[in-house]
Amino acid sequence: MHILIVDDHAIVRDGLKQLLHRKFPDAVFGEGQNAQEALDRVSEGPWDVILLDITMPGRSGLDVLKQIKTIQPETKVLVLTMHPEDQYAMRVLRTGGSGYLTKETAFEEVAKAVTEVVGGGTYISASLAESLAANAPYRSPHEALSDREYQVMRKIAAGKSPKEIAYELSLSSKTVSTYRTRVLKKLKLKSNAEVIRYAVREKLAD
Repeated sequence: MHILIVDDHAIVRDGLKQLLHRKFPDAVFGEGQNAQEALDRVSEGPWDVILLDITMPGRSGLDVLKQIKTIQPETKVLVLTMHPEDQYAMRVLRTGGSGYLTKETAFEEVAKAVTEVVGGGTYISASLAESLAANAPYRSPHEALSDREYQVMRKIAAGKSPKEIAYELSLSSKTVSTYRTRVLKKLKLKSNAEVIRYAVREKLAD
């Protein structure tokens, strides 16, 4: 089995590698510390499983996930993140991810999750499965946002200025303004203050 671990913290990569080595002693491991290294490793050859952090310097992990699935459609990607499930899990699954792990539970669940996705399954926690079952008919307004609109919305909710958002997402200020307009329209809001209140109410703010 070939397993690629992508995280910008060496201590996390080392810890995951040690844990997985105990479960899969014959596995071959690769590492990447940012989006570009992840894509370089993926372009170099096939991987059975990729553990991907979605909060790294540079490009969004969601963007990287899309590119990975374009390059290696059959590769199983487990997203490993500090963000709670209700912030990103559904987007990850819709984008082609095979599972979602928070770093609070990763070291307990990661071997189980890898086994699950290698066998063709999808890994989600019991709490997320319950939430999906309970809210099956319901779709929150923010779920209609594109991934980029969602990223802009979260940064507005974090109090970022248009200039800061443009820099962090490698966009022009004009493009950020366009996304902001779309966010307000889709969420039926009128100001950044209302975006912040919405994000807090929906537990989308860090």
